[in-house]
Amino acid sequence: MKLKELNKLPLKEDVETKKILKKLVSTHKALAELKGVSSSIPDENILINTLGLQEAKDSSAIENIITTHDDIYKTELNIDGFKSLDAKEVQNYISALKKGFHLISKNQILRNNDIIEIQSELEKNKASFRKVPGTALKNATTGETVYTPPQDFETIIDLMSNLEAFINDESLSDCDHLTKMAIIHYQFESIHPFYDGNGRTGRIINVLYLVMKDLLDLPILYLSRHIIENKGLYYKLLQNVRDTDKWEDWIIYMLDAIEQTSKETIILIGKIKDLIFEYKYLLRDNYKFYSQDLLNNLFKHPYTKIEFIEKDLGISRITASKYLNKLATDGILRKERLGTGNYYINDRLMKLLTLK
Repeated sequence: MKLKELNKLPLKEDVETKKILKKLVSTHKALAELKGVSSSIPDENILINTLGLQEAKDSSAIENIITTHDDIYKTELNIDGFKSLDAKEVQNYISALKKGFHLISKNQILRNNDIIEIQSELEKNKASFRKVPGTALKNATTGETVYTPPQDFETIIDLMSNLEAFINDESLSDCDHLTKMAIIHYQFESIHPFYDGNGRTGRIINVLYLVMKDLLDLPILYLSRHIIENKGLYYKLLQNVRDTDKWEDWIIYMLDAIEQTSKETIILIGKIKDLIFEYKYLLRDNYKFYSQDLLNNLFKHPYTKIEFIEKDLGISRITASKYLNKLATDGILRKERLGTGNYYINDRLMKLLTLK
């Protein structure tokens, strides 16, 4: 059977229907509010670390890499005596996201070499784009092939070069940036350029593109929970575009994911902000060793340890241990032991992060 050829970008037809244009208004409003709210948190790493790990967990779960919040944060601590391969894969995701954010912040564009670096950080390999044919996307239940992406290496390179131009060259399309993001995601997932990690790499590209286009300052819009909750529809609509070239339902799905996730994230950031201020007043009024760096640490690292405090505050190990143990004794943190080391949990922050 001859494979259906994947069209290059830009699309020949105008896909921005009245329904899409109407949806774009409310989606942009929610995204703009999220951008504003995110700037109210004192340290950007608080949101990147906490919300980033949420996305890493959910994005990995779409690929059947299942782990717990507890395992993820224990893995971040890098304490002897604890190993979880699935949690390590999730940590690789947040590392890949941070690498991508650094690359686009420095270069202001997203090149294929950057995408390869992101996937390499994610998968911890140097496989680059597929060179060997045989990749097919199968139904997880039946084993039936539902889609066969381009097989030839030259074709993959050609399509990815075309996608790179579409991402970065504004003159190629006058579509709204959110419409373009939906098109870019479809195209990347349909090229399926890597042997592994295409879904997660594609979802990292989504949020990096929004930052590139100044729709967000930080990579904190994470669509994976929405996709998990609507997973069947996500794959169905992707395949519908491949089969019929009907774009409206797919673009509306992605716009709805952006809008709903923005609204949920705004609420979560508001709760985190309230908790930060509560802890600020509590620590400032009751502990002589209070500092903004200490406060930031307790929210950057929901599970923290002596070495994190040492580094962030520039203090000795003995002093860092004294601070953390005092906060644990007073019930502000919960002290746990793992192997030969201790770690300290911000339970109230964890409760916010694990609420469905």
